[in-house]
Amino acid sequence: MIKVAVHRLLAMIPILLAVVFFAFLLIRMAPGDHLSELRLDPNVSEETIATLQRQYGLDRSWYAQFAQWCARAVKGDLGYSVAYHSPVTSLLADPLINTFVLTSAGLLLALLVALPLGVLTAGARRPWLDRCFDVITSTTLALPAFLLALLALLLAAKTGWFPLSGVRSLDYESFSPAARVSDLLYHLILPAGVLAVRQVPSYLRQLHAGLREILAEEYILAARAKGLSEASILLRHALRNALNPIITMFGQSIGALLSGAFVVEVIMSWPGIGSLAVNALRSRDQNVLVACLLCAGAMLALGNLLADLLLAVADPRIRRPQRL
Repeated sequence: MIKVAVHRLLAMIPILLAVVFFAFLLIRMAPGDHLSELRLDPNVSEETIATLQRQYGLDRSWYAQFAQWCARAVKGDLGYSVAYHSPVTSLLADPLINTFVLTSAGLLLALLVALPLGVLTAGARRPWLDRCFDVITSTTLALPAFLLALLALLLAAKTGWFPLSGVRSLDYESFSPAARVSDLLYHLILPAGVLAVRQVPSYLRQLHAGLREILAEEYILAARAKGLSEASILLRHALRNALNPIITMFGQSIGALLSGAFVVEVIMSWPGIGSLAVNALRSRDQNVLVACLLCAGAMLALGNLLADLLLAVADPRIRRPQRL
């Protein structure tokens, strides 16, 4: 399993290079750059614009900029932000942590809701409950992330139960350690809940269908014939076998989770990678935007790797070499 993990990590390198390559290409295809607004100012001379272009490397072709960026990235230098007047690496730490916290909390909350509900609905076996289940999950899946985020903001504004934006309170630094954790959770629950609402129906449907299929297997019928309780059959025998598709789906849902997190970050003012990328796009800050796309690609690849490793741990058959 360690060899597989190492191979997958090495395979991430060309994938991330492709992400950066197309990022430079698409950014160059878009009209204008960070100096476009300065060109409209009559007080800024052409010599000043040309000097700034040379300083930031904007006078070079996109493939030359890509090659220079790769050479610096190997040394840990992701370039300089012309909008923030700061190295890009110093801008990424907090947004990266905030996005990781948000997506992890959303995923954890979705699993905590979907797993018990999936077991309960699969074991109930009532037609009216199945119809309600289909209607609710289909309706929730049809709701876009931006609409859920706007509804969450409306709820926070009308009730005052949740903060409207941010990660922490203004006087966060004066809090005790326990109060800081409580404050973070207070700011996290609403955006994480929006992400969870988007993920719960997919996990719930997958688990529901998997359990229904497994409960019809012969070994389950044999367990019932031995007098085992329905709860014991569900939790000890059926659920473990039904988790494999859920773990596989975890890797596939990382992309949707990240895209949903970016939307939630922008609408609910959560200072993560998504918000930083949108600000970089508005200011046409090329290096920051490329770094944000690189981080998103790395998180997606690592999420899929984690799903594969969890699947190998949960199912011993995957770890065993196949023999002819």
